[in-house]
Amino acid sequence: MSFRIISLASALLLSTAASALAQTCTPKVADSELVKPGTLVMSTNPTLPPLQFVDSTGELKGMRVELGKEIAKRLCLKPEYIRIEFSAMIPGLQAGRWDMINTGIFFTPERAAVMQMIPYEDQAISVSVATSNKAVKTKEDLDGMRIGVEIGGFEETKTRALDKELKDAGKKGLIIQTFDNFALAYQALRAGQVEGVVSIDGVAKEYDARGDFRRAVSGLYPAPVAVAFKSAPLADAVSAVFQEMKADGSLGKLFETYGMPMVAGDYSVKGPKR
Repeated sequence: MSFRIISLASALLLSTAASALAQTCTPKVADSELVKPGTLVMSTNPTLPPLQFVDSTGELKGMRVELGKEIAKRLCLKPEYIRIEFSAMIPGLQAGRWDMINTGIFFTPERAAVMQMIPYEDQAISVSVATSNKAVKTKEDLDGMRIGVEIGGFEETKTRALDKELKDAGKKGLIIQTFDNFALAYQALRAGQVEGVVSIDGVAKEYDARGDFRRAVSGLYPAPVAVAFKSAPLADAVSAVFQEMKADGSLGKLFETYGMPMVAGDYSVKGPKR
């Protein structure tokens, strides 16, 4: 089911329920573990429809935005989002600017060595091209192309891995151009400044469904996506929320609504030794 047909009535009902709950329940996380008392401050880069984006009224929307609000509600906290580029996410978390990275950060052992992470979503990488480009069907067809990608993330790392893979096979490789966010990368594709954009499957699928760009290659380098924390007690509390949401069916319903794949794991925290 497309995210576009989620009813306004359901959204208003969720908002009303969250407000009522915030007034009647006791926060499940101590203020000492939070940036702001009684508040779950989350960072997001809202350039990835349908997962996180800004609608025509300037409001944050998307699956991950809804998920963050539901997590805050179940912890009896007020949700607050900070919109920021991905490259600032991990330094900002470590500096205590927000409690939780909720932008679809790919899980890697290296990242789990420096922060608490909960894998919750399965994703892979896709390459979008112009709708008129029917020639690209495999990653080998990308050889010699100028490819745009957001700077500093898993996607850039894997784009450079693909470049090396092509060159090791005796090919030209990729011409990689980095952007501050995915929105800028897709704007460059629309303007013909790059020939392709590397993003995650869910985003490329959405743009393809809209008829904006063709998802030419998909399913590359599959890996789990996570939320991340500095505070171990907060991470434990959110892990319990994920398990609760899975048990009552609300997590599966949210993923089904947006057509996104859930991880097969138990939503346990993976991070530095405590």
